[in-house]
Amino acid sequence: VFPGVRQAQWLTKTKLVEGLPPAVQGIVDNPALGLQELEERARHVVSHARLWDTTEVAPRREKYCPVLFENLIHICRLMSGKYPALSKRMLARNCRIAATWERESILLQVRGLSGVLMNSMTPIPPVASKEEILATTEHVLETFYPIAPTIDLQEVNVYKELNDTGQCFKDGYPYSHPHTLFFLESANVRTDRFRPEQLRAKMLMFAFGNALAKARLLHGNDPKVLEQPVVVQSIGTDGQLFQFMVFQLNTTDLVSNDGVKNLVWIDSDRNLYERAQCVPEVKKGVVTKPAGISGFQPDTFKKFLALYLHGTV
Repeated sequence: VFPGVRQAQWLTKTKLVEGLPPAVQGIVDNPALGLQELEERARHVVSHARLWDTTEVAPRREKYCPVLFENLIHICRLMSGKYPALSKRMLARNCRIAATWERESILLQVRGLSGVLMNSMTPIPPVASKEEILATTEHVLETFYPIAPTIDLQEVNVYKELNDTGQCFKDGYPYSHPHTLFFLESANVRTDRFRPEQLRAKMLMFAFGNALAKARLLHGNDPKVLEQPVVVQSIGTDGQLFQFMVFQLNTTDLVSNDGVKNLVWIDSDRNLYERAQCVPEVKKGVVTKPAGISGFQPDTFKKFLALYLHGTV
């Protein structure tokens, strides 16, 4: 199988950094923000989505994944009492995106529905310093010779080079900055869902596409290293396993492999809980697995909340 994220890195001229950037990790680790006070609520919403919000013995993923997402967003919104700027956000559903760029001599385009997009009145500040951005010039992008880096991409005739941020960023729209993309892989049948690696690649391509379209709106279409980089985050989940991503567009000069690269931070495969047992498992009259949620991971919830708070706190 051709590697998903590694391919996406080449397509978007991006250097990967493992883990969350310090700006986000600092929010997770800061006890003064009181994130731990919301842990019990988060545990409650997992139980609600997996065990209570259904009449079925075992609710299907296509049901509990969106319910869990909406409930987690609701918890995040509770923080707007403490941080009023959080109320200057808007969730846009079924937002279309199209962005076109050239890599080497290949014309590329990312287009389609980019999940649920949270927009903000103000942009997320850059997470990498000017020194860190300049240091990416030393980074050598992986090549896949003799395999073409565009293998398995769909080839189409492009009659119009679209750069369209959909309905989300029309002139005068107050929530004009992309903040976080949410991808729910909620198909019940496993083969219909993106595998985690595929999901991360999709998250990277759409975060890049949104950032590129926004950068061109702000700075025009000429390829350049951006004075003010554009940051777009992404969270993907199947209702249990979470992927977290922060993408920083440093350059729209994407044709060659030289010069400044873009940056992405990825925190992969974080379970929010280990298991949801809808009915107790009984063997020989003894309950071996009681009903309920086991192995709740508060850190995964805190990361979700930290990405939501990022740019405001």
